[in-house]
Amino acid sequence: MNLYHPSREEFVELAAAHGVVPVWREVLADLQTPLAVYDRVRGEGPTFLLESVEHGERWGRWSFVGLRPFLELTARDGTVVLDGDAPAEARGAAEQGDPLATLEVLLEALRTPELPGLPPLFSGAVGYLGYDVVRFIERLPGGGVDDLRMPDARLLFPGQLIVFDHLRQRLLVVSNVREGTAEAFDAAVAASETLVAKLSAPVRAPSLAPPSAANVEDAQANMPRHDYLDAVERSKEYIRAGAIFQVVPSQRFSLATDVDPFSVYRVLRVINPSPYMYLFDLGDMSVVGSSPEALVTVRGGQASIWPIAGSAPRAPSDVEDRLLENGLRADEKERAEHVMLVDLARNDLGRVCELGSVTVDDFMDVVRYSHVMHLRSTVTGTIRPGVTAVDVLRATFPAGTLSGAPKVRAMEIIDELEPTRRGLFGGGIGYVDAAGNIDLCIAIRTVVMRGGQAYVQAGAGVVADSVPEREFAETQNKAMALLAAVRAAESLGGASA
Repeated sequence: MNLYHPSREEFVELAAAHGVVPVWREVLADLQTPLAVYDRVRGEGPTFLLESVEHGERWGRWSFVGLRPFLELTARDGTVVLDGDAPAEARGAAEQGDPLATLEVLLEALRTPELPGLPPLFSGAVGYLGYDVVRFIERLPGGGVDDLRMPDARLLFPGQLIVFDHLRQRLLVVSNVREGTAEAFDAAVAASETLVAKLSAPVRAPSLAPPSAANVEDAQANMPRHDYLDAVERSKEYIRAGAIFQVVPSQRFSLATDVDPFSVYRVLRVINPSPYMYLFDLGDMSVVGSSPEALVTVRGGQASIWPIAGSAPRAPSDVEDRLLENGLRADEKERAEHVMLVDLARNDLGRVCELGSVTVDDFMDVVRYSHVMHLRSTVTGTIRPGVTAVDVLRATFPAGTLSGAPKVRAMEIIDELEPTRRGLFGGGIGYVDAAGNIDLCIAIRTVVMRGGQAYVQAGAGVVADSVPEREFAETQNKAMALLAAVRAAESLGGASA
């Protein structure tokens, strides 16, 4: 029986017309977990782990472990570096310094065949686009000081993926092959067999007790309290003057730590399970997060945005929970902010979707997560013929929930109000594939770990009747919850390598 798909002969035929061909096999997964598998393969170059929790209650169908990228894209300050097996046309595009234009060329050159039996993610670009990538989409002022000097974008093209199908209790072990020879197929099979054998190795990370509360009083902010309060007041002045309806000023907090990012991820998935859970080990930095909100998704020619605005805490009993829901639905400030963001999402999708196809469904639906509930709507449209995945990114990036409305003017004001560049915060994390599919979340509730520091940034949506002290408290509470997870992970042991 042939364990691998496609067959050797089919592979050679497919490779003649495609830049990348996946070779894969199934493995029974009833004794495996995503965390255990990731622990076995991490530490040998860039890796990632993607998981999902639906409605804060059950794990999603798919989890993804990626490793051994055959290509990496790194962008910073108008320079794009391609490290690995990049097509010649992509290297030419990279010389122009635009990460989105380079990504567009890469996705076209690295097109993969559409084969039955493959999961939603099996190839393509996986990683992050930082907030400042917007400077390649819109003309904005210079912004704040680039004190962290982080890459604007880091994207991996995984050479191997281990995909969990939790519904069918199976693993798919995928090798993405660039060469189109029979020998390349044989090498991919051998590499996959080595990886399968590794799945039975002992887990290295220790078992952990449930995390407890941690002290984060030593966290440092990138702006004094009075500066943030002043930023909220100045935002309200712009609103009263009619320049904007809403803007989202943010501040960044940091802690000194040498904790293993894998331990932080383990804590986060316990205390804050979310629709988007991710851990990226990128060598000189790690990204750990649990974002509740999609930036944009594209699947089968349909683009979707789910604006989230308005939140309330969860209550211990169903009766109290329902009372909090009723209060959230009746809150005029939350409703007005939500309507603005729905309109913004409709406008963004209208730029790339067929006329009349953009619809709003589940308007102001209440969705529940482990600790909070939110107002959420679904905005969907049919992508016009000829529109690429990168076109969709340009139309929707960054999310209105992290910038404001109107979006461009709000971003200009953010550049004026915030002392430092945002880096990853407010950008997108996830994947874009060569078939035009996208699944990116908004980079919030995310920890960036680099140079012995953990960084967390948080913002608050300011509207006409916002109270500065409350907005400050909102940003602080959001950030401290993440930094507390870092401190809790420290108590569990395990320093980063």
